[in-house]
Amino acid sequence: MSQEQPRRAVNQAEAYAHAQGEPIKYGDVFNIQGELAREPIAPRDAAMMQTAENLVMGQTQKGGPAAVMQSAANRNERAGLVGHRDVSGLPADQGVSVTETDLPGRHVVTESVGGQVVGRYEAPAPVSMTTPAGALQGDAITIGEALEATAMTAGGKPVEQGDAAALQAAEVRATGQNEVVPGGVAAEAQSAADANARVMRDEDKVKLRDVVTDATTKLPADKAVTREDADRVIGAEMRNRRDMATHPQGVAANVAAAARLNQNRQF
Repeated sequence: MSQEQPRRAVNQAEAYAHAQGEPIKYGDVFNIQGELAREPIAPRDAAMMQTAENLVMGQTQKGGPAAVMQSAANRNERAGLVGHRDVSGLPADQGVSVTETDLPGRHVVTESVGGQVVGRYEAPAPVSMTTPAGALQGDAITIGEALEATAMTAGGKPVEQGDAAALQAAEVRATGQNEVVPGGVAAEAQSAADANARVMRDEDKVKLRDVVTDATTKLPADKAVTREDADRVIGAEMRNRRDMATHPQGVAANVAAAARLNQNRQF
């Protein structure tokens, strides 16, 4: 997979930036402009991108944006210019994303921070059979099924805002309606997250299994999980968790795993 990511080496950026008593910024290592270019690369920024790469592509890409960001963030932290738990403004507000797009004859992976592209890769597109529009192949994993899987992998986890946001994004992608369905999975999750915020003991809180069990019957519509669906759910969960990361066995992780399986099976 060829890499199209013009950037100066991180060690060169470090030599210049640190000589000025400043942290390495996004504009020092990525070909970007605007506010993001002036923001320092912080440890939590890099952690978000690593999570996104792992969930969408199955691993952190060698020499990719996550690796570059981690190297820059580590050097900024060692120099005392950022804190270990720091996150920069635009990544915190707009998040990071890793998306995959199949174009005629090629497969494109695009990585973005704060809405700006920091990495793009291309590979020949795999040959696959075409499915008629609206058809749902019997063996493809649906969004509802991916949500139900969360009851087994993280069912005992108390519902938090990150879970509610991820479930809302999943419901929107499944139904095609940009609104919360009354009595649906998203509404139930948000109600649970609000209630849990007022409860002290975890054992007394509403758990994920209470919300996602029978998700397929709670959704008014369902569809096979795609990479685009997974990206929306990942972004929603990350932006609404304090650590800016997804739960390793939570909603986003299961939707991403389902998307990978569907793609590997050429659905």
